[in-house]
Amino acid sequence: MHTSVHTSFHTLGLSEPLLRDLTAAGLLVPTPVQAQAIPPALEGRDVIGCAQTGTGKTAAFVVPMIERLAVLPKGQPQALILAPTRELALQIFGSIEKLGRSHRISATVIVGGSDMQAQIRGLRQRPDILVATPGRLLDHMWNGTVNLAPIKILVLDEADRMLDMGFAPQIDQILDALPLERQTLLFSATIPTDVTRLVQASLNGAVRVMVTSPSATAEGVTQALHHTTSHEKTNLLVSLLGAERGTVLVFARTKSRVDRLGETLGQAGYRVAVIHGDLSLPQRLRALDGFKRGQVRILVATDIAARGIDVANIGHVVNYDLPNCPEDYIHRIGRTARMKMTGRATSFVTFEERDQLRAIEMLLGHPVPLAEGSPRPDDRPHSRGGTEHSRGDRQRWGRPGEDRRQHQPSPVVPKGV
Repeated sequence: MHTSVHTSFHTLGLSEPLLRDLTAAGLLVPTPVQAQAIPPALEGRDVIGCAQTGTGKTAAFVVPMIERLAVLPKGQPQALILAPTRELALQIFGSIEKLGRSHRISATVIVGGSDMQAQIRGLRQRPDILVATPGRLLDHMWNGTVNLAPIKILVLDEADRMLDMGFAPQIDQILDALPLERQTLLFSATIPTDVTRLVQASLNGAVRVMVTSPSATAEGVTQALHHTTSHEKTNLLVSLLGAERGTVLVFARTKSRVDRLGETLGQAGYRVAVIHGDLSLPQRLRALDGFKRGQVRILVATDIAARGIDVANIGHVVNYDLPNCPEDYIHRIGRTARMKMTGRATSFVTFEERDQLRAIEMLLGHPVPLAEGSPRPDDRPHSRGGTEHSRGDRQRWGRPGEDRRQHQPSPVVPKGV
């Protein structure tokens, strides 16, 4: 495990042109993942980085990639970055544009949902770096418009999410087409068994950079839990939104529910946008841009579509539906309190979601604190139309002998936030 400590980018052995671009981008002090990953990556070593969203991991691989490519002859793509979503790929591309300016490092984006011919024109410009989603990259490989033989550096970003989305077969085919002699950098918020297998298949003698334990939530997040019913969720959300200001990211389980919530909140007078996989790339980018610029206060999203959203100063994340995968709870609430800021994460849980709640709390190692004024499950009256459960069933929803009201949120957020 690499544990070097650096308090300035100047101590990492970077070139003056790149240091200028880092300063221009507002990056003055390396984050822990950058301080630990950049030195071994500059040496050409393979790196495994376990880091949450919002820790600065994009620069942790873009910076050493730019330095290594700057001394190589140009004329063909020599680096490949694989990402799970179009949004994340575009975010990475933006970082390369900012940090590769002085060294004249160029990149092109190869993602689904955008014009294939435009991508072919981009490839004909012989960029230094390809930023791609696995499916569309394979399309180009099959069409003969991409040749991976010259690739010297491979990055697998958000490897756990790529595997969750079913990209394992495509990643295997891409790995088979890459040279064995290459540098590989793999970043993942969690290291489950399938990611471990991917590491064994694609990395050699890698330096491990473990910035945070997989179950650690971002510092500065105040968590709160509301017990409710499916019928009460929307009214509860509207009530919470009316009691605060600031940007809110709302997670819902399905595309249809995201659309319904967006429509309901819009009718209630809120500036709202939605983002999910059925929208075209221009629609998703417009929604995201409106949210980033503050033209839209509320963004309602599915997990997959939200992956790669890099928006500063999100004040509140609301889990309208709990995720099926407990690690996704960590990803979701990490969207607020980024870069040592503070934020709130509120979760709604119904009787039907009790198993997801248990799994989340097992991963966290402690109960999610009960929101002030929210009843325990055995105290909560059921709304009309809600599913009725026996008192015994409702009591089993909590842990035996546990009173959730003992677990109030720690006062992380300053008053007025």
